[in-house]
Amino acid sequence: MNEIIIHHYPASPVSEKIRTGMGLKKLAWRSVEHNRLPDRPELFAMTGGYRRIPVMQIGADIYCDTQCILRELERRVPSPTFFPNKDAGLPFALSRWSDGPMFELAFRVAFAPVVDRLPPALVTDRTRLYLGAQGDLKKEAADLPHTLAQLRPQLGWLEACLVTGHHFMLGSEPGMPDLLAWYLVWFVRERYAAAREFLAEFPMLNAWAQRMQAIGHGTSTPMTPIEALAIAKAAEPATGEKTDAHDPQGLKPGMKVTIVPITHGGDQPIAGTVRAVDRDTIAVSREHADCGRVAVHFPRVGYRVTIC
Repeated sequence: MNEIIIHHYPASPVSEKIRTGMGLKKLAWRSVEHNRLPDRPELFAMTGGYRRIPVMQIGADIYCDTQCILRELERRVPSPTFFPNKDAGLPFALSRWSDGPMFELAFRVAFAPVVDRLPPALVTDRTRLYLGAQGDLKKEAADLPHTLAQLRPQLGWLEACLVTGHHFMLGSEPGMPDLLAWYLVWFVRERYAAAREFLAEFPMLNAWAQRMQAIGHGTSTPMTPIEALAIAKAAEPATGEKTDAHDPQGLKPGMKVTIVPITHGGDQPIAGTVRAVDRDTIAVSREHADCGRVAVHFPRVGYRVTIC
């Protein structure tokens, strides 16, 4: 297998989900750090302008969104598994809560109290991305007690998963449910000044957080964005053509499509030609002078595919 390359930046909470996933699977990987804010020209050449982080690259195959990254890592490296209880469907269902409503609460808690001390460009970008065009972090700062009141019982749900004596969310071994919870707790712990006091009522969750931190990030070595681009250009996508006879949109290889997250964040559609499609994922072929031909993979859930 070609090297696993993770495009990320250290302060990214969503990247922490994947970094800890690499630790859970005890993997070696190449770490490509990018700016916290677009533009990321080398990465954009490969993805067609997809602006979210992290992105996983293996040769000329590019995997966008943690749903897609986790699914592909499990396929390529099934042991240690992300699903020790053989419950692969449930964690993906849970991710629609953890990556949606709960993450937005964690974002408000992490950013709103310090909005006046953050770079204005970062505030504008993240507010639009997570709260939409009408979002206002200064108003969110005034509303922080309400936000904490919403987040607190949801942290209590996580605590309740551990009071039965489980070391991890669903048993004695860590898995994808732990990654989903960990990156949110990590985000609050790292960015909210009063996190220690706020989380004090959750002793099981705090003990679990220590166990999650101990998993680490596997073994990473740095790589520059230019080097990653050259690897893509020297390779060909390993993804073959695939058709899903039951696809509700009738998508087939060769069709021209655009793909965009179903959010209020103002993301730009990614254009490409369908290469492979199934119930869970879609891969589109793209070409760029700087990286040659690549296959860019997206999950189906949370993304709109439009036939051109």
